[in-house]
Amino acid sequence: MTSRSPRDTPLRLVPRRPLTAARRTATTRRSRPARPPEGTPPLPDLARLARAELGAAVRLARWAGTGPGTAGPTGILSAEALDRAAADLDLTPRLIRTAWDHARLSGLIELHGGAAVPGWRLRAWDSDDTAVLRGWVALFDAWSLAHPFLPGESTGPDPALVAEVIEAAPQLLSFLHLSNGPVPIDTLLDLLRQRVAELRTERHEPPADGAGDPLPTLLDWTLDAVARVGALQPRDPARPDEVALTPLGSWAVWVKLEQICVAAQGPAGHMEQSAPTMLRACSRLSPGPARAEYRAWLAARPVAPAVAELLDTARGDDALLRGLAFEALRVVGDPAEPAVRAVVDEPVLRPYAVLWLAELDGDDPDTATALLTREEATWLWVDTAAAVADHGEDHLLVSHLDTAVQGSVRGLLEEVRDVGHPRTVQVLVALAAAHPDPALAKAMRKAAFQVHTGTP
Repeated sequence: MTSRSPRDTPLRLVPRRPLTAARRTATTRRSRPARPPEGTPPLPDLARLARAELGAAVRLARWAGTGPGTAGPTGILSAEALDRAAADLDLTPRLIRTAWDHARLSGLIELHGGAAVPGWRLRAWDSDDTAVLRGWVALFDAWSLAHPFLPGESTGPDPALVAEVIEAAPQLLSFLHLSNGPVPIDTLLDLLRQRVAELRTERHEPPADGAGDPLPTLLDWTLDAVARVGALQPRDPARPDEVALTPLGSWAVWVKLEQICVAAQGPAGHMEQSAPTMLRACSRLSPGPARAEYRAWLAARPVAPAVAELLDTARGDDALLRGLAFEALRVVGDPAEPAVRAVVDEPVLRPYAVLWLAELDGDDPDTATALLTREEATWLWVDTAAAVADHGEDHLLVSHLDTAVQGSVRGLLEEVRDVGHPRTVQVLVALAAAHPDPALAKAMRKAAFQVHTGTP
């Protein structure tokens, strides 16, 4: 027999989703259908309520999207734009400021280079009830940003105490939901005191102290801010010492409680696990159940720390966890955008961040890879191949060849050798061991040797 040379085998270019090949398909039990409590309005009615709550924000977002609405680098409306919006929309400057914050937090407005442009939710606002409800829930989750605590001229409470009240708010809202009716404010205050004390005990911190008792003031602020985003009913003048959730608020809390229950029933108790442990468990799930676990894990913690923990995990050595971390960040959506933009220049995270931001802007995931340079696309291919090699099966690694941007195996091997990924040698060795074609396997072993020794 004559010696065989590597064939320049064409590679079929297919839609590229980096994590598809790396994730194992697992059979999971079918979850029971989640039904909201009796009396909860149907989703179209809830969406109508959400549209009403965000009516001014939608008007402002559409106004800004026509050209005149701009913001500086900090995202704050200039005085000139504020006056123009107030005149054009016949709203007071105060309402314009509130509507602007609501539009940004709900994803109706996005900022690019200081200019306000319509967000994808605005484009879907009239036709997609799910997009509307998710936009309102994003605002609901950010109630403390939409209406921050302003202590006034005098020195306010300790900022750490304000943060603890924000952390305790989900428990107060859950209590309101489970009570299924008005709750005395004094009862909520007792619950708040108990939760703050628990938080301080867990952190080995001394009990809250200071002049007077700041918790009643902080509770009033919490209830007012939650009411201003549409989750709490206006207080009944006949019963001013009681509060109750709106149908929207009750539905949103129920959704979050359901997510927590899903996590608690999960195979690894994901709700209380670290991000790496949660993602590692989700690698054994198919995409749908994995997304449900991401949502449950995220619902159990504040957004900013959760996003930071996912990005820290993505910086690690496990390529599969890196990809899964960005899958989880897709569930977070708009609130994660600033943190993802902040890491776009980190070499290890850049390809994932570029694709994530493109998808957030509404680009088709299958064509967003065109935003990557050839080198970045090749680096991402190697990184994903490393995930498959570590966690997948041989046939998945061989199939991963079809997702490369190069038009041939020879072209792929030439570019892979120069891309500088730390796992290149391991990926090529694993491919050589898995590939059924002896000539191609030999070419991969040769490329692995050249990368290992630094020889051309």
